[in-house]
Amino acid sequence: MGVYFGNYCYVMIIVLVLGAEVRSQSLKNGYYSTSCPKAESIVRSTVESHFDSDPTISPGLLRLHFHDCFVQGCDGSVLIKGKSAEQAALASTGLRGFEVIDDAKARLESVCPGVVSCADILALAARDAVDLSSGPSWTVPTGRKDGRISLASKASNLPSPLDSVAVQRQKFQAKGLDTHDLVTLLGAHTIGQTDCQFFRYRLYNFTVTGNSDPTISPSFLTQLKTLCPPNGDGSKRVALDIGSPSNFDVSFFKNLRDGNGILESDQRLWSDSETNDVVKKYASTIRGLLGFRFDNEFGKAMIKMSSIDIKSDVDGEVRKICSQVN
Repeated sequence: MGVYFGNYCYVMIIVLVLGAEVRSQSLKNGYYSTSCPKAESIVRSTVESHFDSDPTISPGLLRLHFHDCFVQGCDGSVLIKGKSAEQAALASTGLRGFEVIDDAKARLESVCPGVVSCADILALAARDAVDLSSGPSWTVPTGRKDGRISLASKASNLPSPLDSVAVQRQKFQAKGLDTHDLVTLLGAHTIGQTDCQFFRYRLYNFTVTGNSDPTISPSFLTQLKTLCPPNGDGSKRVALDIGSPSNFDVSFFKNLRDGNGILESDQRLWSDSETNDVVKKYASTIRGLLGFRFDNEFGKAMIKMSSIDIKSDVDGEVRKICSQVN
């Protein structure tokens, strides 16, 4: 996402896929119920305050959590500042929402110093951001520890808008996430945004002859060319779900069905037989159960993703300031 989620099972599982370990045995629901009873409500009120002034902070927080989990696990390493830290990676271009996490952390430190990890704040904030955008809510298992290492060089495994479905599948499988999780988590693009520079080639330069991507519907192609002219500002932001950009719903999947996907990597989900079946399920009014199926399965996929490579007391800590290790 710059667009990713970008430009996301249950708690007591251990999954080992392609050498990537999902360790969630240290997580549990209500982890702070005794040590910091108001932890989740403080995070919620902080996110809500920022959301009220800028609703577009929701996809920012969701993408921030996604990036955190895909690079060295859900350990808050994406929040660490530094010239060679994850934030400096090209794939991290456009990441936002750091001020929300910092704000929540400051409030928590004043009430429960040294108790609530930045990684947990990020996981909770992502859930609250979806909920505030008319999406589902789910119980977030907590107990993550913050990592001590953040390297831009480790961000090369993040999904790209140029990825084929096979490459996307490989990247997700390396994190213990299957094809169903892949499609479900990419559904977060229903409230996402991207820059013209990440898809303009589809409009004017998709082939050597300069034609447009044939998978884009003609009417939508005209609309996109108006939004992103050939010599226009490449950093101009465009909603990934133009129909309902601020609502977390299934219109993203209907867009793919109708040839109205903005990112090539998203639209390709419709042309692959395995991912197509999942997209159809969510896009269908009957099979999708009026959107309830996606809401339910998105929460499950988020719990699974937010359990990737959890740090323990041995290899982690609870940072006092989220942007720097203790």
